[in-house]
Amino acid sequence: MTVAQVSAPELFRAAYENRYTWDKSFPGYTADVTLKQDDQVFTGKARVSAGFKPEVEGIENEDAKQAIHGQLFEIAIHRVRRTFEETHGKNSFSFGNTDETGAVEILMGGKAEGDRYKVRDNEVCLVHRHIHGVVVTINTFSSHDTGEGYLSHRYDSVYHDPQTGEQKGGKSLFEDEYEKVGNFYILSRRAISTETDGQTSVQEFLFSNIQLLEATA
Repeated sequence: MTVAQVSAPELFRAAYENRYTWDKSFPGYTADVTLKQDDQVFTGKARVSAGFKPEVEGIENEDAKQAIHGQLFEIAIHRVRRTFEETHGKNSFSFGNTDETGAVEILMGGKAEGDRYKVRDNEVCLVHRHIHGVVVTINTFSSHDTGEGYLSHRYDSVYHDPQTGEQKGGKSLFEDEYEKVGNFYILSRRAISTETDGQTSVQEFLFSNIQLLEATA
């Protein structure tokens, strides 16, 4: 199937529906968690409910606790299964440029006016979105093929001011690893390297002893 044979909405929808998400039977899970942050190490317990609510226990350092909580929230929110219409029903789509890698730019109109994406090999490989008063740009370099959809493996993320274009904060490089527990792929490791003003900070989140919660009737 070539780009010429499909419309922009069809191309983007196929990539959107190719993402790996958890279905309605997701019961939640618990895990032991370790955060390695530069020269500090924090350990505790993590829990994500069937309703995607994260909890962190056993860590007194509030910054470390919030960092873990934030990652658990990010992980869960991207696994929520929503139909294409629920997420993009108020948007329109048109083709932009095709880059040297074959990635096809999708320009958004409607509610998401000004946002843009790139699709390559039936995966979204670039996200450029206006969210919470900033513009976030995410480039994905590699992915995991679960057989039930793809998960990002290595990607970077940077924020800019939507008015001035000025970069806000550092540029972060992510590397994610997943473990299949029961019928669900769950993040087991996330390493984040952030460069700010020539200084590099490294965070590594490790999730082990991952166990699914008992499904409620």
